[in-house]
Amino acid sequence: MSHAEPAPLSIVEVQRAVAEELDRLAPVIDELGRRFADAGHELALVGGPVRDAMLGRRHTDLDFTTSARPEETERLLKGWADALWDVGREFGTIGCRRGEWQVEITTYRAESYDPASRKPEVSYGDDLAGDLGRRDFTVNAMAVRLPGREIEDPYGGVVDLAHRVIRTPGAPEDSFSDDPLRMMRAARFAAQLGFEVDDAVVGAMTAMAERIDIISAERVRDELVKLVTAPWPRRGLTLLVRTGLAERVLPELPALALERDEHHRHKDVYEHTLTVLEQAIDLEHRLGGEPDFVSRFAALMHDVGKPRTRRFLDDGTVTFHHHDVVGAKITRKRMKALRFSNDDIEAVSKLVELHLRFHGYGSGEWTDSAVRRYVRDAGDQLERLHILTRADCTTRNRRKAERLRRTYDDLEARIERLAEQEELDSLRPDLDGNQIMTILGIGPGREVGEAYRHLLELRMDHGPLGEERATEELHAWWAARG
Repeated sequence: MSHAEPAPLSIVEVQRAVAEELDRLAPVIDELGRRFADAGHELALVGGPVRDAMLGRRHTDLDFTTSARPEETERLLKGWADALWDVGREFGTIGCRRGEWQVEITTYRAESYDPASRKPEVSYGDDLAGDLGRRDFTVNAMAVRLPGREIEDPYGGVVDLAHRVIRTPGAPEDSFSDDPLRMMRAARFAAQLGFEVDDAVVGAMTAMAERIDIISAERVRDELVKLVTAPWPRRGLTLLVRTGLAERVLPELPALALERDEHHRHKDVYEHTLTVLEQAIDLEHRLGGEPDFVSRFAALMHDVGKPRTRRFLDDGTVTFHHHDVVGAKITRKRMKALRFSNDDIEAVSKLVELHLRFHGYGSGEWTDSAVRRYVRDAGDQLERLHILTRADCTTRNRRKAERLRRTYDDLEARIERLAEQEELDSLRPDLDGNQIMTILGIGPGREVGEAYRHLLELRMDHGPLGEERATEELHAWWAARG
C-alpha cells in the first residue's frame, strides 16, 4: 500500500460525496426520519457516518441522535427493525438491525468526567446543537437532520474535513478534561484519515498527557488497536510520542529513540521500527490483505529489548545481545497491562522472540533439521514471522538488501519442499501416545510424554522414520533409561 498522504478535498467534492451517500442510505434514513417525525421527535444522522459520507466512504453501521428517550426510541423501532438490543440503554442508546444495516440511536446528551473517575457521567441534553457541542472533533460534530436531509455544521467541520484538519468544537482543554481518551482519539483519527492535528489540540495533548492515566486499560488498548491497524499508523504513533502520551500508554516506543553513539555505529532504533512497521504493512497481502494487528504490533515491538541490552564495547562497537528474548518479556508485560487477550499476547511475544532466528541461516547452511525446528517454533505464526523477518531489513545498501531477500526466498522454498515431503505443518512423531503405551506396556504418565518428545526430536533430526524404525528407537531409548 502507499504511505503517501491523501490530497485535500474541495467543498464541491465533499458536497457531491455526501449527496451520493445519502441517496444510498435513503431506505434507512428516510424511513426512520419519517417514523420519528410522525411521533413528534427529532432524528439526525450524526458523527462518523456523516464524516465518512463526505469522504466518499461507505458504511452499513449508522449512528443517529434523537430527542426521544430510549424507551420511546425502542417503541418506534419495534415493527421496523429485524432485531433490537438495549445493551447501551444506560448511555441512552438503543441498537437494532434491519437487513444489512446496523443502527444505533442515542438520545441527545451531555456528558462529563469526574477528574478522579474513569467513567463518564451521562445526562440527557435538550437539542441537537448541544449534543454536537459535546462531541470530540469538528469533523465528528456534523449531522444530517431527517427526513429533510439538512446538514448541521455549527463548528465548521466541513471546512476542516476539506482541509484535513483535526480540531475540537470548543477549547481542546475542555474537551480533553471531559474525556481524556479523546487525546488518543486525535492520534487515531490522524492515523485513520491521514489528517493533520491542529496546533492548539497538540498543545493541549502535551499539557494534559497525564490525564490519560484515569482511563481504563481496556479503553486505551482499543484505541491503540484502531490506531495501529489504521492506514497511516506512523502519523498517530509519532503524535503520541511527540505529546508525551506514548510515555504513559506505550513507554517502550519512545524508549527506542536511543541516543546514537558518537560514531553513529547503530541505527536510530525508533525510526527503524516505524520503517519496519510500514514494510510489514506492505507485506500484509500474504495474510489476505486486511489490516493485521498481530503482525503490525510485533513489528512495533520487535526491538523493544534493545534499550535494556545495549552495550558499548572497547572498540566502539554497539551490541544488543539477547534483545529478542528480553524484548519478548517486555512485550508480554506491556500487553498484559493493556489487557490484551492471551492469544494476542502469545502470538506477538513469540514473533518478537523469534525475529532474529533467520540470521543464523547464513547463506543457507541450515540442515533440514534446523529448518524443521524453525517451522515448529513458529507454529501458527510462521507466515507472520516471514513478514516480520523480511520487514526488518531496512538497510540502504541495495546489494545487501537483495542478498537478504534472496536468502529468505531460499529458506521459504526449503520450507515448502519439506512441507510437501513431510506434511511439515502437522509435524508429529511417528508413534502416538497410545502406541507408545502399548509398545512399552505402561499406562498414562510422565514417561509417555518423555517418550513422545524423544520421538519428536528424532523426527526433527531425521525426518519421517516409519513405524518400524520408530518402534526400535523407542525400545532403545527405554532400555537406555535403565
